[in-house]
Amino acid sequence: MLWRCVLRIPYRSTTTRPVRDVLRKMSTADALSAEITKQTALLNELRLQNNDPARLDATKRELGELKRRFAAISRVNDPVVNGAPADRDEGKKRERLLLKTAKGTRDYGPAEMYCREHIERIVKDVFTTYGGSCLDTPVFERKDILAGKYGEDQKLIFDLMDQGGEQLALRYDHTVPLARYIAMSGATVQGKIWQVGKVYRRDSPVMSKGRMREFMQADLDIVGVWDPMIPDAEIVSLLCTILSNLDVGEFTIKINHRKILDGIFEVCGVPPDKIRSISSAVDKLDKLPWSDVKKEMTEEKGLSSDVADKIGEYVKHKGGPALLDQLKADETLMSNPSAKQGLQDMELLFTLLKAYNNVIDKISFDMSLARGLDYYTGIIYEAIVEASAPPGFSCANATAPPPATAGASSPAQPKKKSKKPKADTLEEEEEIDESQVGVGSIAAGGRYDNLVGLFTSAAAGEGKKGASLPCIGVSIGMDRIFAIIWPKWVERGMRSKETMVYVMAAGDGLLEERIRLVQELREAGVKTDFLAKKKPKLPAQFAAAEKDEVPFDIILGADELKEGLVTVKEQKWEFVDGKKAKVQSADQGIKVRREELVAWLKSTPTYLNWSSGRLI
Repeated sequence: MLWRCVLRIPYRSTTTRPVRDVLRKMSTADALSAEITKQTALLNELRLQNNDPARLDATKRELGELKRRFAAISRVNDPVVNGAPADRDEGKKRERLLLKTAKGTRDYGPAEMYCREHIERIVKDVFTTYGGSCLDTPVFERKDILAGKYGEDQKLIFDLMDQGGEQLALRYDHTVPLARYIAMSGATVQGKIWQVGKVYRRDSPVMSKGRMREFMQADLDIVGVWDPMIPDAEIVSLLCTILSNLDVGEFTIKINHRKILDGIFEVCGVPPDKIRSISSAVDKLDKLPWSDVKKEMTEEKGLSSDVADKIGEYVKHKGGPALLDQLKADETLMSNPSAKQGLQDMELLFTLLKAYNNVIDKISFDMSLARGLDYYTGIIYEAIVEASAPPGFSCANATAPPPATAGASSPAQPKKKSKKPKADTLEEEEEIDESQVGVGSIAAGGRYDNLVGLFTSAAAGEGKKGASLPCIGVSIGMDRIFAIIWPKWVERGMRSKETMVYVMAAGDGLLEERIRLVQELREAGVKTDFLAKKKPKLPAQFAAAEKDEVPFDIILGADELKEGLVTVKEQKWEFVDGKKAKVQSADQGIKVRREELVAWLKSTPTYLNWSSGRLI
């Protein structure tokens, strides 16, 4: 009897339950694998049929969830993951690690980061000059915070799932997180608030033009109740100041008003439920001719051709204050309350902008500007440069003629080479001909008076209205600006480091003496470095300083130290056959007294101009 009990106990406790669990997991994995195959076939079929985008997105999400569940079960069943040795008889080899960044992302080396930090310093300096205060918000938000705020661009949000099952998403911009922050404070925040940080969009990247999935944006928003159009004029002036201080070349700030645009749609006969989608179509006139935009309105969004033609007569206009007079003379448009209010706002804005220096000549009142985001309620604007539009497309220039009428030839569209979808991939990869793509707008924004109230009302509960707070802001695309500035930075031989002095020694190394001088200069605010070797050879020290393009070499010698002197040699660079090279000189440097060294360095033209980063 005892023998039977001994056998039964280990059999039930150590064998039966694990075997049953493994069989159950294997069965679940097989079922998931079959479901993934079925869902993938359905997704490919929907693509071929050009099916409803909403259904396509839903199918993609379901397929992604199935794959995540399958991967989780596979990890549990993997003997290597669970600590068991891999079966060598299977003959399976692990794939080589692919060393690359994720699609739509990139690394920035030290030289590029020096340029990016230069851009960021200029932007932040203007933000603080205009009275801004800094804010930082999380890089990811609850999914329901971001949902329903971005119109047709909703599909570009990166979804996340934390280990607790909370639905999250990477932030799409800084505007919605700011509105959430204000709502959490009880809508009591007032003033100018700025943020600089990365945002994420699941878009088709064009890396050379600064159009990526992970990118840096710098925002400044004016929050609170102020007199009409004063904050709006401040934002436009701030944007002009930033772009003038940066080396982006000639730029134009296109301005329109959502109320004018909505009024135009209403008088032209656009159904209320189509206004936002038609607005998104109009917003593409900066890169597509009118014939293509009209085709999208009529064939894809169901608008009648007559209504589209009426819209076309309005959105082709661009100009300045004179355009206001032309629109105010339009009795049909002025009979619409929304359009009338928008035109009154624009008239006041132009009056205020004339009080700012060098602003009004940068402005183009552009009726085709729509801005696709749902939360805008008033003035909208975006900054463009020559490189903004696709090559050969003239609408990037605010003084160019209106978009071509129907029947005109379209500009070259970005060429895409679609790769065949694999059975186990979620989406097709596409290669875009980057030479046919423009940088796009380098900054944009507008007024959004209802977004904070949307959050406070949702938090208060159904049927209750929460406190609201008007806001207006601008977002500056730091990566797109970098894409414009970096080639100029390289062409002009700009520096890649801020080190101004390199301390070196001749002869015995003089390590302690070098360290003392380095520390003395650093404490005086002079950026200084040295070679971390005990007895380095002088040529190696010069080579290290040359690599970092350090303008001042300070050479210590035993005899000079006894006399309280150091030798300072200034280095210069030049372009030779298109490449930057150090100017070779027989100059042995000059002797400077140790106690006068800091003052002498800070008085030189090279030191005084160091912040430009230019040594040539």
